[in-house]
Amino acid sequence: MKVLVVDDSSSIRQIIRNNLIEIGCDLVLEAKNGLEGISLVFENNDIDFCLVDWNMPKMDGFQFLEKMRAHDDYKSIPIIMVSTESTLQRVGLAIDAGANGYIVKPFTNEVLQERLRDILEDIKLAEN
Repeated sequence: MKVLVVDDSSSIRQIIRNNLIEIGCDLVLEAKNGLEGISLVFENNDIDFCLVDWNMPKMDGFQFLEKMRAHDDYKSIPIIMVSTESTLQRVGLAIDAGANGYIVKPFTNEVLQERLRDILEDIKLAEN
């Protein structure tokens, strides 16, 4: 399974990467902003899902989400927002724009792994 993690914090990317590897994701790509993330999606047509921070330089996670949902080839890729933005308004905005889920930072490894397992299960069900 190929996963893209987009976050401007290298430590958060590493935490998410380690948790993805621990639950069996064999390939994790990383980007430090939405522009890098979009480029990686276009270069790697086989990304299974994305975990994206909201607040980043150059292109934020919401702009990344909008670009992905506007592109026919990529609009079905599951996108999970991972952010400190925790108001119901922000969560609702992301879901309305097409996010498949939302994880609020800070999170524990247990919560992150539980959510990631749910995502993987949904992807496997969709493939069958």
